Amino acid sequence: MISNKRRFTLGVAAMAVASAFGTASVSAAETPKVYKFGAILAMSGGANYYGTVMSQGIKQAVEEINAKGGVNGIPLEVVIEDHKSGNAQEAVSAMNRLITINKVKIVMTSFTAPTQAIAPLADQHHITLLNGGGVSNSLVGVSKYIYHNRSLAADLGVSAASYLNSTGVKKLATLQWKNDAGDSVVNAVVPYWKTKGGTVVATEAVSQGSTNMDTQIAKLRAKNPEAIGLWVFAPETGLAIKRIREFGMKQPVIGVDFTPNDLKIAGQYAEGFMYINDYFAPSDDQPWSKAFAEGYEKRYGKKPDFYAANYYEGVYMIAELLKRGQKVGGDYMDAEVLKKALYSNPKFDSVYGGQMTFKPNGVAQKRVGLFKVVDGKGTFQKFVEVK
Repeated sequence: MISNKRRFTLGVAAMAVASAFGTASVSAAETPKVYKFGAILAMSGGANYYGTVMSQGIKQAVEEINAKGGVNGIPLEVVIEDHKSGNAQEAVSAMNRLITINKVKIVMTSFTAPTQAIAPLADQHHITLLNGGGVSNSLVGVSKYIYHNRSLAADLGVSAASYLNSTGVKKLATLQWKNDAGDSVVNAVVPYWKTKGGTVVATEAVSQGSTNMDTQIAKLRAKNPEAIGLWVFAPETGLAIKRIREFGMKQPVIGVDFTPNDLKIAGQYAEGFMYINDYFAPSDDQPWSKAFAEGYEKRYGKKPDFYAANYYEGVYMIAELLKRGQKVGGDYMDAEVLKKALYSNPKFDSVYGGQMTFKPNGVAQKRVGLFKVVDGKGTFQKFVEVK
């Protein structure tokens, strides 16, 4: 584990010597000796698993890129800081160190609260942010310079609707959280569903923390939908599944969240429930994904999850942005310049397979995994890619 005061420098010895150079402002006459970027992760605390796998993905990508000559001959260096499993103040302190001491202009971030906390600093200092872990739609637009290669809740909802459409479903009923998280999914799914010729026959909402949703489910049943979309999160997902089945509804049910706690609540009624989530799986027809997985397992002795994949992929995205910036010249590390470079061609290679495309809201669209509960276990079924 890397403490918040340690720096992880990768590459040949010359890179370490060059690290003091920094890249706070690159003029047309300057060529940096190293591209330094930051990462603020959960390196300690109860959620340190996430920081561990995210940092491992980052380090592998930096090693690979530097072994191939860096970014047009310039090596990468990452400075990893710790927000201690979601502490917003720790994140702000880490961001200030990255800006003032390490002079970074690009920061990989994680978790919702820390990302929200550092967003004003990113805007003030023109720092590019890349989120590969936080899923909340409240992160969309939290900074002028934030991008997400993690699928957010609204995009997972659209992917769920895309799958239902592919099965011929036309009449959809939905149960959502009565808050921004639920609204964000509905606001994305409804217009998409209509463009596919479908009808939303009922939309019911429950408060976060609800323990009784019988009235809402009875209204869904009265509309006799062909399928039900659950735009709620744990533990309401498990309760909703259980009550839908106890009400005698046998229609397919699909959601955007499912946890072991939901399985415990739903019990036998969870069987057959489908849900969409980010999912990394190497395959023979995707050489990059296979090479990443093999390299990760060789380095760390275990298979990578999608968090490791997202942060690994994110470093390659940073390298591509820097290449584009080099062509622009001037102060190309400035977030405004990199933003133009990103949207000049919003497509980037994805380690998941194919390419991801960044939408105007800063969220990448890429294929995600469809899961189905089989014999009491969430089982991967197929990849879903919204066209």
